[in-house]
Amino acid sequence: MHKDSKRREALLYHAKPTPGKIQVVPTKKYATQRDLALAYSPGVAEPCLEIEKDVNNVYKYTAKGNLVAVISNGTAVLGLGDIGPEASKPVMEGKGLLFKIFADIDVFDIEVGTKDIEEFIATVKNISPTFGGINLEDIKAPESFEIERRLVEELNIPVMHDDQHGTAIISSAALLNAVELAGKKMEEVKMVISGAGSAAIACANLYVSFGVKPENVVMFNSKGALRKDDPRVTDMQRRYATDKHYDDLAHAMKGADVFIGLSSGDIVTPEMLLGMADNPIVFAMANPTPEINYNLAIDTRKDIIMATGRSDHPNQVNNVLGFPFIFRGALDVRATKINEEMKKAAVVALANLAKASVPEQVNIAYGETKLTFGRDYIIPKPFDPRLIAEVPPAVAKAAMDSGVATAPITDWEKYKDELLERMGSDNKMIRLLTNRARTNPKRIIFAEADQIDVLKAAQIVHEEGIGFPILLGNQEIIKELKEEIGFDTEVPVFDPKTKESEAKRLEYAKHFWETRKRKGITLLDAEKWMRERNYFGLMMVNTGEADALVTGYSRSYPSTIKPVIQLIDKAPGVSKIATTNMMMTARGPIFLSDTAINPNPSADDLARIALMTAKTVKMFGMDPVIAMVSYSNFGSSHNEGPSKVSQAVAYLHENFPDLVVDGEIQTDFALNPDMLKSKFPFSKLVNKKVNTLIFPNLDSANITYKLLKELNKAESIGPIILGLDKPVHVFQLGASVEEMVNMAAVAVVDAQEKGRKLNK
Repeated sequence: MHKDSKRREALLYHAKPTPGKIQVVPTKKYATQRDLALAYSPGVAEPCLEIEKDVNNVYKYTAKGNLVAVISNGTAVLGLGDIGPEASKPVMEGKGLLFKIFADIDVFDIEVGTKDIEEFIATVKNISPTFGGINLEDIKAPESFEIERRLVEELNIPVMHDDQHGTAIISSAALLNAVELAGKKMEEVKMVISGAGSAAIACANLYVSFGVKPENVVMFNSKGALRKDDPRVTDMQRRYATDKHYDDLAHAMKGADVFIGLSSGDIVTPEMLLGMADNPIVFAMANPTPEINYNLAIDTRKDIIMATGRSDHPNQVNNVLGFPFIFRGALDVRATKINEEMKKAAVVALANLAKASVPEQVNIAYGETKLTFGRDYIIPKPFDPRLIAEVPPAVAKAAMDSGVATAPITDWEKYKDELLERMGSDNKMIRLLTNRARTNPKRIIFAEADQIDVLKAAQIVHEEGIGFPILLGNQEIIKELKEEIGFDTEVPVFDPKTKESEAKRLEYAKHFWETRKRKGITLLDAEKWMRERNYFGLMMVNTGEADALVTGYSRSYPSTIKPVIQLIDKAPGVSKIATTNMMMTARGPIFLSDTAINPNPSADDLARIALMTAKTVKMFGMDPVIAMVSYSNFGSSHNEGPSKVSQAVAYLHENFPDLVVDGEIQTDFALNPDMLKSKFPFSKLVNKKVNTLIFPNLDSANITYKLLKELNKAESIGPIILGLDKPVHVFQLGASVEEMVNMAAVAVVDAQEKGRKLNK
């Protein structure tokens, strides 16, 4: 991406439609005067008085127990340095966003306008009654050490400086597993650390707590190895200072078992790797450029166990694996601090999770056949849904065992269930989808690329590595629009109406005519149709010149789907195609079918739609739990609509007994497990979380999905076409750029799946 374009996009993202990335949302009713009287005066006096009687009641009557302050003075912001408190605010808001989406923790970001240690500490202490925890962020060393130490000692709520401890916790988990795989022992490994700042010190300290001996650690700063006789070495660094002389990093790495990189890119050479011991462990964690390129490292040493800070290589050391879940566990037991026992518990939980069987959802997200514990998988993936159910309980239990928990947990199974329920507030499906697409990008046609929003979507698809765009449309307009939006990458552009495309157009027309000549299509008709982008693009997919196609932005759905039906064969065994929409709701993703094609499906059609939808749900790594909905519950009406739904369910129960499906059932009963269990305990949906709704007709499905989309602002992916032999998908008229990018990702994943089946 052009530098100016990237800058413009980033600024626009943070400025529109509302400045910033977080907001405060009411959690109580406020519609009536009665509600307001309870919320504020006079009703608010009652909880105030209860808190006055017992200060711990603040957790009962306010948001304190789920509220963390992300606090910085802007002195060490990312790779930007000392840029000031105001300039650090976008980063702090981003941290708040991560807290919310990964662990459902609310955040206020606080930017403090002082570099004075005492003033900073006093400020944090004075505002601490508001919060259940304090996350210190982007404060330069050595001040950060003193600030954290003092606040941990002087406050009775959890405090952690993530820059110090986050990388330490995640890399420690990876190190435990790497040392095991290498057949070595923590107390025997010889370690070289490049970097001597707060993160490096924290990492070394935590490694030592797991058995690494300080005398086996050589730590380097920009001047060389830390030496005991160097007066510039700080008290925190002195533990890792040495009496030995090392000429340079290469000298120190000879015979070393472990290299830890927390410094700068490309400072380690292949020769330095070759000098390390057998089965070397290399964590090159400098971002965005590691100390040594991943591919270069694994090409140099086949026995290497390698980790980086990057998401495009195995074994990513990512702080998001730690801080949301550590604070989650600490808050849930009202811990008075985050101590070493809690950090170590998080380390062990992460290390053990990497050894456990990986859910299919994670395999699918990362495009893996099966992730298994080994050299390329020593630490869990950030999108692993088990993290929230494994790490917080470990942290909470450690808090209880170490005596810092003030609200102990007694029912651990209930607690885990509550944690999993929090996942509904974070719909990771889009991230899972795009991440999977990136693992094996495909050639994807954008049939209306001379529309600026479509071109923007194609640009994002290219720049995010989701796919390789092929643009159809007026070449001159596309060229102008590309310049306007800073899309300066050369990608294939075709205009079916031009002279340059004539040969290919005639070739496609002949092929089309051969397949449709007995259905009223003449060769002249075919030649005419091939001047249209959708027909031309679909033939590119049919002939293997492209892998997938997306279209429909500027034309009605019926007119767009017509050429798809004419040119693209149905998948084997499919008699009628359908569509599903994946809605991102507060309770998690829900699939709705059929939202776009079949006006009044028969009982047989409904059964087949349910089966096709189930396959799609599985493609996204979920187990389908299907409710066949109607205005009737289990035979309460014998009219035609409910009856055909009941017939479809009977067919599925008889022929697909392992499929979790039931109906006919009203939507509220399907989505409310307590109501369902109370009134219809015999249902196959009891004690299941419904994630798929099959509607009796197009009216009900389409109306429902658009109501959800507009009234609840639920994000939608779709309509996803079910039952085609090729990956072709149609946007809704006027789809947003984000919706088109998501549909492109669906098309890429669809192409991956169809290619996988073809190669079996």
